[in-house]
Amino acid sequence: MDIINRAVDRFCYNHPRFGIPNLIKYTVFGTALVYIVSLMDQTDTFLSLLALSAPGVLRGQVWRLVTFLFVPSGSNILFLLISLYFYYMVGGALEAHWGTGKFTIYYLFGMVTTILYCFLLWLIFPVGGYLSAYYINLSLLFAFSTVYSETPLLLFGIIPIKAKWLGILSAAMLLYDIFRSWSAFPFNLLHLIMLLNYLLFCGGDLLSRFLPRKRRGPRPINFKKAARRAAKDTKNQPSIRKCAVCGKTDLDYPNLEFRYCSRCEGFHCFCIDHINNHVHFDH
Repeated sequence: MDIINRAVDRFCYNHPRFGIPNLIKYTVFGTALVYIVSLMDQTDTFLSLLALSAPGVLRGQVWRLVTFLFVPSGSNILFLLISLYFYYMVGGALEAHWGTGKFTIYYLFGMVTTILYCFLLWLIFPVGGYLSAYYINLSLLFAFSTVYSETPLLLFGIIPIKAKWLGILSAAMLLYDIFRSWSAFPFNLLHLIMLLNYLLFCGGDLLSRFLPRKRRGPRPINFKKAARRAAKDTKNQPSIRKCAVCGKTDLDYPNLEFRYCSRCEGFHCFCIDHINNHVHFDH
């Protein structure tokens, strides 16, 4: 996994102009446009001509290899608007984090794995079926919940939830779908093929969170927290020397020289600035 990430990063570094800027913007607006046009088609023929279908591609309908990206996953307009806005935000955040080149490769790899799944399923069960970009968008959600795990999001635009919990919830629903079709094992595991892009790009980060701390390496230091703790510990420690004039201590000024005055009665300590410039104690 790390090897693939390094190879992709090296490729993007050597080819800085590679990629499609704002790729997610085109897919989101394309999906919205397809949905609007589909409202005028009462027979759903329009969407069936755009969705990914192995028999259709083999009959020469090669446009399906691209147009399936714009097929809406649902028919509810409110759900569609929320999901499109969400994936627009998620895709933009991932592109900003990875860069245009790496995000484009991630998305294209998701396209390839979805097409591979479609043809494998058709070879095993030679029946006509249609696929949209649902699993590509799901892989974007998983990647976002891994990269920005602590970022708060609004579920359904209302419920605040951290990105990692949204990813866990989506993963639980995916596992439920897999186990629900357990009678078709091992073919029910083919769903995971469409998430290979996530496993290859983010699997290392995900796996590191479940490894023992020693194997993951030292914990990163939170310098602000460490500084507050050190200041608190220092404050609670009694000072050994304190200037009787200015109140400076050897804890506050560890490099400052302190001396005791032999002319004062009792033991009175002074800093180097006041050892020769103070009123002597006579009682």
